[in-house]
Amino acid sequence: MHWPDSFQANRRLRTANLVLQAILFLTLFGGINFLALRYTWRFDLTRNRFFSLSAETRSYLDQLRDPVQIVVAYDAQPENEEDAQARRDVSSLVREYVYAGRSSGRPLITSEELDVYRDTRRAAALGIAGRNVVVFVSGDRRRYVSRGDLYQIEDGQKRAFLGERAFTAAILDVTAAAKQKLYFLTGHGELEPGSVAADRGLSQLRDELRARNYDIDVLDLAKARRIPDDTALLLSIGPRTPFLPEEQDRLREFAAAQAGRILLALEPSNNPNLGLDQLLLDWGVRAEDVLLVEPNEQNRSESGDIIFRHFAVHPLTKIFVENQITIMSGMVRVVRPEPNRAPDATLKIVSLVGASPNAWGERTWRHASTTTYDFGSDLKGTANAPSLPVVVVSERATAANLPFSVRGGRLLTFGMADIFSNSRLDGGNLVLVRNAIDWATERDAQLNIPPRPVAKFQLALSQTELAKLRLGLLLVVPGAVALLGLFVYWSRRS
Repeated sequence: MHWPDSFQANRRLRTANLVLQAILFLTLFGGINFLALRYTWRFDLTRNRFFSLSAETRSYLDQLRDPVQIVVAYDAQPENEEDAQARRDVSSLVREYVYAGRSSGRPLITSEELDVYRDTRRAAALGIAGRNVVVFVSGDRRRYVSRGDLYQIEDGQKRAFLGERAFTAAILDVTAAAKQKLYFLTGHGELEPGSVAADRGLSQLRDELRARNYDIDVLDLAKARRIPDDTALLLSIGPRTPFLPEEQDRLREFAAAQAGRILLALEPSNNPNLGLDQLLLDWGVRAEDVLLVEPNEQNRSESGDIIFRHFAVHPLTKIFVENQITIMSGMVRVVRPEPNRAPDATLKIVSLVGASPNAWGERTWRHASTTTYDFGSDLKGTANAPSLPVVVVSERATAANLPFSVRGGRLLTFGMADIFSNSRLDGGNLVLVRNAIDWATERDAQLNIPPRPVAKFQLALSQTELAKLRLGLLLVVPGAVALLGLFVYWSRRS
């Protein structure tokens, strides 16, 4: 028998054939993985493009130069469906940012899952006090995004997902080259950012603002000849002595001529005349020497603080309206739009926070031993919320006849100062203060990123239809497979 026809030759040929097949398979597998590693194509077939970032976000990420870490502090086992859905939405969106961050060839965006209850040291280092928060970190800069920033809520229902807008704004914030500078005014008995005192200190607010990439400094208008050009916002928290005439002129010029931003927190004090009446009048605001009295016990805490539940619809207080968040303060003065101001189409005034309809403004609180409503002199609220406003914002808008946008000044007037202090800067107070400063400085530039509608699917089945479905899944489908198997078996036997 010739060798090519022998059993040994056939065996060797078969072995060589198997070896070649294995080599071809490994080569094909390795080549596909090589191409997939270097050339990837992704297609988002979802209706709302849920797994795709907008062109604006991708443009910002392409220009990213500093690394950003996204720390997701969500419960691994959510307590309810709302938390579970938020976790799924956040995790999906974070993956898209991490993937997009690799377009430059190096991983500029990384992510981390953090259990705040197990890794308490890491959570404390990042300044995470609770759960369900996403932290963006770049160097020593941090930005926090809570669950309330992720959804547009109407009538108690989620209507749209705003996560991409919030995430992109946070990334731009922590990677910005220049910090916005905030000046705390001093020289009039204001609360001090360098003080750790519980009632008159602002050290917690200072640390919070620094963590949010703000630069903090103090400014004495009596000593400074002019307000610095790098001022993003002036803050006067709880002044107790009057402003000098030259200080008043500098503030009015800064707000009007320089389109500056000013935040005034004017608590009730023993000195009713602070010299700011003309500045407030320029912006259509009246901060009267009127103490807010809240007779309803349901709107007062055990310590006597007033609980505010009424908020106007505004970007600054949107989260309060949607999530029913409250704020608390001690002594509060009434701050309202100037009733006798001349019409001005360029000035937009909004009363943000108000008391309950039962509250009133006591004018004789300095001299009266008891506070009772006097129809002849005291201020009474109305049924329309917010009644008796205590926080008013004024914004100088573009004139109607101009076809382009012109940056205008902004004045925020608070009728209380204690919500900024170390002893009260938490909960809703912290959210309001943080939102007020961000809105005043235009921290969140209006990104043109559309919200994603929240799609809800509901399957409604009657008991009869459910029984038919159960019968089909448990009996019909397995029975059909069994019959097919018997048919194949019978065919092979015959």
